[in-house]
Amino acid sequence: MEVGLVVLLRTAWIAGTLPILIALVPSSRLSWFRDLLLGFAKRGKLLQSSSKKFTVPQCFFCHFYVLAVVWTTFLLVTTWTYAYRTAPLVSEPFIYSSIPSYLTGGSPIFSWLNLRSTPMKQRYMVWRSVFLLLLMEVQVSRRLIETIYVFNYSPTARMHIFGYLTGLYFYTAAPLSLCCNFAPELYEFVTNRVAEFIVKGKNQMPAIEFDWWEFMNPLMKLGWRQWIGATIFFWGWIHQRRCHAILGSLRDQTEQVDEYVIPCGDWFESVSSPHYLAEIVIYAGLLVASGGADLTIWLLFGFVVVNLAFAAAETHRWYLRKFDNYPSNRFAIIPFLY
Repeated sequence: MEVGLVVLLRTAWIAGTLPILIALVPSSRLSWFRDLLLGFAKRGKLLQSSSKKFTVPQCFFCHFYVLAVVWTTFLLVTTWTYAYRTAPLVSEPFIYSSIPSYLTGGSPIFSWLNLRSTPMKQRYMVWRSVFLLLLMEVQVSRRLIETIYVFNYSPTARMHIFGYLTGLYFYTAAPLSLCCNFAPELYEFVTNRVAEFIVKGKNQMPAIEFDWWEFMNPLMKLGWRQWIGATIFFWGWIHQRRCHAILGSLRDQTEQVDEYVIPCGDWFESVSSPHYLAEIVIYAGLLVASGGADLTIWLLFGFVVVNLAFAAAETHRWYLRKFDNYPSNRFAIIPFLY
């Protein structure tokens, strides 16, 4: 099951990235393919409001983040509980002291022998997944709040149904990619707990000794890569929040619903789509925090970079066509490069 899920996710990320890479090739022979892909990707100001065929309201963006919050929360709680009960980052004396508790019916679920059979490296990998999912939870929760309270989508704004389905897939697959290596164990863990609850009932379930320090302390024992990755993540997170606030305030500056103004401030002074640049920085932080050894997360990051670069290039061209006085020093998404 593990190999099948990992292979499936990696194949899906590659399949989603390759067409966009082809469309980014500056060749006139591929212009038809580029236009086809753009038709699927356009939304909001880039999509003609008069065209409603195969489109949905852009306010459906909220669906992405509702799904993301629910799904990421489920994965986070499940993975964290699994790590807490089966992969403690403790010293040997603690393991020896847990034997009497286990023999007398205490809370430890796995015996001393099972704990010793779990390599310390694997335990760190489990807790690293918890750390990544915690960062993802911070990201998608903020995006949900912004979608509800910051962005005021125009009633005429639409997006292609293909882009809508792609967004639903992304926010299902992205959190799963952060913990897919332990999916079989997580599935077995959850099904065993559910089965135990059904058979024994709530009153017959063993009491669980919960220690907040033991619950949080393993995260403090993670390596320097995780904390550098978290620093990069929050750097991008802060700037994306600022850029989204700027975009959300633009509608207050216009008198007409479909009127647009040039956004200014923060990273908008350097690129046309700084919120996309910040998203890339956020996922770069997740990549660094993962340790950089998981190909699935590399492919996830590659999809994010290519997809946002493609969208940013079209947004930049739209700004240049729309405004004669558009700042000439701005790039599409990467300062001084692209």
